[in-house]
Amino acid sequence: MNAQKRLSPRAWAELLLLGIIWGASFVSIRIALDTIPVMTSVLHRTFWAMLVLWLIVWLQGHQVPRAPKVWGAFLIMGLLNNVIPFSLMAWGQLYIDTGLTAILNAATAVFGVLVAALLFHDERLTKPRLLGVCLGFTGVTVAIGVQNFAGFSLQSTAQLAVLAGTVSYAFAAAWARYALSDLPPIVAAAGMLTGSTFLVLPLTLMIDGWPTLALPAITWAAIGYYAIVATAGAYLLYYRVLAMAGSGNLMLVTLVIPPVAIVLGAVLRGETLAPNAYFGFAILATGLFVLNRSARRD
Repeated sequence: MNAQKRLSPRAWAELLLLGIIWGASFVSIRIALDTIPVMTSVLHRTFWAMLVLWLIVWLQGHQVPRAPKVWGAFLIMGLLNNVIPFSLMAWGQLYIDTGLTAILNAATAVFGVLVAALLFHDERLTKPRLLGVCLGFTGVTVAIGVQNFAGFSLQSTAQLAVLAGTVSYAFAAAWARYALSDLPPIVAAAGMLTGSTFLVLPLTLMIDGWPTLALPAITWAAIGYYAIVATAGAYLLYYRVLAMAGSGNLMLVTLVIPPVAIVLGAVLRGETLAPNAYFGFAILATGLFVLNRSARRD
């Protein structure tokens, strides 16, 4: 593997900005869910972001892929990276607080290490990585609350749904490395969102019916934020930070997202988290630091 890149002040600033953007997306999604159903919220997210990214692709002069194999890869990527996690996490947010959703979402990095070790020969599960993974799982367990494993409720099911979304993200990262690494990132992102929209549209029509555009201004503001800023715009910023900081350092963004979501959830939604959620996040954050240091040494 390549030597880990160092974080310049500019890379730090953009990494923090990315974390703030994604952290705020959780509360904006929750605000939209007050008015629109889950699948409709996902359709809005993929459709509007898709339009913005294809506009940028056109402005930058990139060629649109034509090979059926590539579009098949876009469909799979859209399913794994958008349709499954967006749907599961949005549904989960109906029953658990915004901040807890963001904390559990941070487990994406932990599952990503495991999936990569399972599928790729050059992604070994070294002792430091194993320690980071174990700390990550311990943190998630504490954040959920051990008592919630004794029986199932809507709340515990919602927590498991969010975790299932993080597993889907992990497999999406592996699929992107396998099938889409030769494409310009902006083209891959636009194609992925096109595949997502193609898949989620019939699901939305079956489950929610035809979406209405007669929505309150606050709902449109929330949709505009999480679709245009936190999806299309965040993808562009994500690849900038990735180029400057490397994938290992980019993992640190997962430590910025939960505090932002917790604060906004408290201010805008009046949410409060149990002490075990904060303690669990502290353990999970320690595991992510260990994984980051391990990436630096690889």
